[in-house]
Amino acid sequence: MKAIMPDFDKESGAPLYLQLFEYIKDAILSGEAVYGEKLPSLRNLSESLSISITTAEQAYAQLEVEGYIASRPRSGYFVRDIYQPRGDDVLSRGTGAGSKPSGTGAAVIPVNLKAPAIEEPDMVFDLSTFDFAKWKKCVSRVLTDYQSNLLFEGDPQGEELLRYEVSRYLYSSRGVRCNPDSVLIAAGTQQITSSLATMLRQLKIDHVSVEEPGYQPVITSFANRGFALSHIPVRTDGIAIERLPGNIRSAVYTSPSNQFPTGAVMPIRRRYELLEWARENDSYIIEDDYDSELRYIGKPIPALQGLDTKDRVIYLGSFSSTLFSAIKISYMVMPAALSDIFRTIAGQYTQTCSKTEQLALGLFMEQGSYQTGIKKLRRLNGQKLQAVIAAFSKGRGVETVNTHSGINIMLKVKTHKSGVTLQKEAEELGLLAVPLAGEKGLQHMNFYFNQLPLSEIPKLIEALLEKW
Repeated sequence: MKAIMPDFDKESGAPLYLQLFEYIKDAILSGEAVYGEKLPSLRNLSESLSISITTAEQAYAQLEVEGYIASRPRSGYFVRDIYQPRGDDVLSRGTGAGSKPSGTGAAVIPVNLKAPAIEEPDMVFDLSTFDFAKWKKCVSRVLTDYQSNLLFEGDPQGEELLRYEVSRYLYSSRGVRCNPDSVLIAAGTQQITSSLATMLRQLKIDHVSVEEPGYQPVITSFANRGFALSHIPVRTDGIAIERLPGNIRSAVYTSPSNQFPTGAVMPIRRRYELLEWARENDSYIIEDDYDSELRYIGKPIPALQGLDTKDRVIYLGSFSSTLFSAIKISYMVMPAALSDIFRTIAGQYTQTCSKTEQLALGLFMEQGSYQTGIKKLRRLNGQKLQAVIAAFSKGRGVETVNTHSGINIMLKVKTHKSGVTLQKEAEELGLLAVPLAGEKGLQHMNFYFNQLPLSEIPKLIEALLEKW
C-alpha cells in the first residue's frame, strides 16, 4: 500500500478519525491495500499525519469492527480478505461509518439532507372540536409527576388508571356492567379485533356473522385471520337476526345503537331477540358501540351489553371520534370467558398503546374533562349536522339520510359519476366523502361533517354541489 496521506478537511465538520477511516477503507476496496498487508503502527501513523494516537486508534477500531482489518497481538494491524462483488452488485461509496445504505443499488440519503417540514393537512379542520390546552396539561403532568412509570413497559391489559376510568364512565353513561379487570386497552379497533380473534379461537369459534353493509376494517381483520364470514343484511331496525346461523357456535359483529354506515338503531324487542339467539346457540355478540355517545336528538341509547344477563356480549369502543382521530386508544369489555382466556395469554403480548397517552387520558377522564368535552361535542356536532342538511337541501340531486347521530351522514347522489370520482372531487375542497355503494344513476356516499367549521359549512357544501 502506498503511504497513507489523507487530505484532511477540517472545515467539513466530520471527525478526523472518520476521514482517516474512509481513506483507508477506500484503499482496501480499490485494491491499493491487499489482503495480508500490514498497516502502520498507531504511533507511526500518529507521527506521520500529526494526529493524536487516539484518533488513529479510533479509525483502526472502526475498520476492525466493520471487518476491513484484523488485529494480531504483538504484531499489529493487517488487511483482511474482503469479498468484492462484481458488476452492478458493487456497493456505492459512503456506506461505512457516518452513513446508512438503503439497500443494494439504492441511493444513499445525503447526511445534510433537510428533514421535511410538518405541514398542516390538506383537509378542512376545526380545532374547536377538542380542548388541546386541557389535554396538554394532562400530558405535562404525566411527564412531570410520573416519569418513573414511563421507564417501564405498560400493562398488556392497559394501565389500571385508564381501565378504572373507562369502566366508571361506561357504567354511568352507557349502562355497561363492567369493572377494571374486564377492560382491555389496545391501539385502535383493528388491534382490539386481532386480540379478540385469538380469544375466539380459544373458544373454538371460527365463524363470524357481519353486517352488510358494515365497518370494513373489522370485517377484513376477521377475514385475514381465516374466519368464515356470513354477510347479514341490515334493515331499518338493525341486523336481520333471523338470518344468523342457528346450527353452529359462532359470533356476530354488530352496532345496534348506531349502525355504520346506515345509522340504523335496533329497538329493545330486537335486542332481546339477539340476546336470545346468542344464548340458544352458545354464541357471542360483538357489540361495536360506534359513536354511540354522539346522539343529537334525545339521550344516547343504552348499550346492548347492559341488558345481557348471560355474559354473551363482547363490548367494543374507541376514543377516536370523541377525542381526536390520531389518538388510537380503543377498549374491549370482556365477558368472564374471555377474561379467563386473556389472563392465560397476557404474557405473550406487549401493550401496543402509548403508556403516556393512556395515563394522560386516565387523568383527563378523572378530572371530568372528557365528560365535559362530550357534552360540548354533542351540542356542536348537532349544530353542524343541521347546517349540513340545510346546505344540501338548497342543491338538487342530493338526498340526505339523517340518523341524528355520529360524525357522518349518508348521501344519495343522483349522478353518473363513480363514487371514486365524487370522493376525489370532495378531497379537492378538503372534504371527506367515502363511496358506499353505487348503481346506475345513483351513488351512496358517506359524508364526514365533524371537522367542518360551523360557519364555513354553507359555502363548502355549495362548492361541493357545484363540483358534483
